[in-house]
Amino acid sequence: MEIMTQLSVNINKIATLRNSRGGNVPDLLHVAADLQSFGAQGITVHPRPDQRHIRYDDALALPKVLTTEFNIEGNPIPKFIDLVTQIQPDQVTLVPDGEDAITSNAGWDTIKHKDFLIEVISEFKNHGIRTSIFVDPVEQMVKGAEKTGTDRIELYTEAYAQKFKKNPEEAVAPYTRAAIVANDLGIGINAGHDLNLENIAFFTQNIPQLLEVSIGHALVCESLYLGFENVIPMYLQRLS
Repeated sequence: MEIMTQLSVNINKIATLRNSRGGNVPDLLHVAADLQSFGAQGITVHPRPDQRHIRYDDALALPKVLTTEFNIEGNPIPKFIDLVTQIQPDQVTLVPDGEDAITSNAGWDTIKHKDFLIEVISEFKNHGIRTSIFVDPVEQMVKGAEKTGTDRIELYTEAYAQKFKKNPEEAVAPYTRAAIVANDLGIGINAGHDLNLENIAFFTQNIPQLLEVSIGHALVCESLYLGFENVIPMYLQRLS
């Protein structure tokens, strides 16, 4: 059955721009509302402990303007777990970030951290929140994810993006294999990190049953030249 891959826009960079000057320009809530009106099918935020971009109070305020899915990413430390269970977004994506990480840079070792992931995933599912965990395109990690009880995985796509220009087929191959394993195990598939207008279509065409992509940095950079109102439909066209 053909599915339409959903586009969730990560708005961390909007918060970074706001925080760099102080005040409330750009207005994060206004941007989130506009992105949805331009066609975005979800909004993603990644509040880090130092709150250097998205603040915890941003995450608490966003539901009042959201008409699409809300996805909150982060390392499941106690403060993050409390925030997510209070908000009860549509989806929580668990990322094994260090507190000083500039950006997410690896997936979970789902075998080593199995018991921990089972515990936190159970907590979120008890609150009716769909769960996804960040994983590298390694078949054993996907199999390990299934044992944690997660609803979905998010394939960490930096390696694909780095290799895409040189050899697209080679770049996407491990992701296709990982997706086939996930489909066989009944796990939903999301993807994100360094996907952009240039590489997203080929990726989508080669990942069976790709449910969602989360894109922030590249989309915001492209929109500096082209505008959000133009860029969002360009992504949707490539995802169809």
